Amino acid sequence: MTPTLETKFAPLALTAPPDRDGRVEGYAALFGEPDRGGDIVAPGAFAETLRERPASVKFLWQHDPAQPIGIWDSVREDARGLHVRGRLLTALRRGEEAATLLAAGALDGLSIGFRTVSAERAGAHRRLTRIELWEISLVTFPMADRARLAPASDPALQDDAATLAEAIRDAAAAFA
Repeated sequence: MTPTLETKFAPLALTAPPDRDGRVEGYAALFGEPDRGGDIVAPGAFAETLRERPASVKFLWQHDPAQPIGIWDSVREDARGLHVRGRLLTALRRGEEAATLLAAGALDGLSIGFRTVSAERAGAHRRLTRIELWEISLVTFPMADRARLAPASDPALQDDAATLAEAIRDAAAAFA
């Protein structure tokens, strides 16, 4: 029996269409920012899913489990949020349609499908501290304002990588 899943939406705002292989990259969720439903995803909320079953996170069309449209090659948490990199399967009719809609700017949303394992109240918000992530979908109507897909050349993504590399160097130096 499939569990009842919650969903959270995030706009895509591609500045370039998917490449010829249908590759897309960006953030499916950002930490610490309330969405329109009043939820805040805490850093580390996805850690258990990503450790125990990272390859099981599906790339769906509009949360429909009968319509997978791609493969997430990388789903990971970083300091900013849930970073995703994947490929639309453009050999599939729906994958090709999704790529066309993205390129035209007619589709502008990402959404996570999940089950809340633990949460706490944070004022008027629900702070999601542990999430069982099942899928990430391309959707029409987004909820979170700043979780986005962007080209891999996006300076913000490069800044995140530089910050991470610096933190690793500092930790290695402190350890030595």
